[in-house]
Amino acid sequence: MRAVRSAWPAGDGVTVFHRVFLAVLESAGPAVPPPNPLGIRLTERYLSAVETAADGGRAPACWRPLFHYRRHPDVRPRQFALAAIHALTAHDLAPAVVDICRTADCEPPALEGEFDRVGDLLTLLEERIREEVAPGPELLRVTDPLTHLLGSWNLERAREAAWSSARVLWALRDAPPLAEEFRERMDEAAGLAARCMLTPWRPETDRTEPQKLSAQQGSGLR
Repeated sequence: MRAVRSAWPAGDGVTVFHRVFLAVLESAGPAVPPPNPLGIRLTERYLSAVETAADGGRAPACWRPLFHYRRHPDVRPRQFALAAIHALTAHDLAPAVVDICRTADCEPPALEGEFDRVGDLLTLLEERIREEVAPGPELLRVTDPLTHLLGSWNLERAREAAWSSARVLWALRDAPPLAEEFRERMDEAAGLAARCMLTPWRPETDRTEPQKLSAQQGSGLR
């Protein structure tokens, strides 16, 4: 994680998330859940996507929008960070549960405690992002489209969906083609949502002059 961080420029959209993720993992204290096999596996899936993208490969659909828009000037840091948490929760978490179940030869209910601790880590990560990745005064208005867009995503519901998806994937373990099809649909859906979360957005103050010019041109035509 530290090596990857040092290779990216500070303004990179993926760096925004990576910096906060690493800071949370390195934190010490009762508020930070200790690493467990599921949390480690989840982190490995993220780093695998990073490595695939760096090598010019095709990363999972849930991560592709993040890598594609990482240098877009009109995508805000908070958008990048929350889209990354979404990718971890909406897709990576469920296959990670299945991976650990196969390795440990256990059923998903045996991992419920670990799943909850990883969920607590994700919650802490989201809180840290909302505190540290400041959106700026222009994003605090309820009427702003970006405020509405990001507010429509809920981590608690995403965690619940991830647990249900993990149980379905485990139930399909003896039917690999169906399991892979289900996972691919999860990935595609997560990627579509991530793309929406990364919609480029410019504050109204940045659009004032073009709007005035358009109005003046219209007046001249009349």
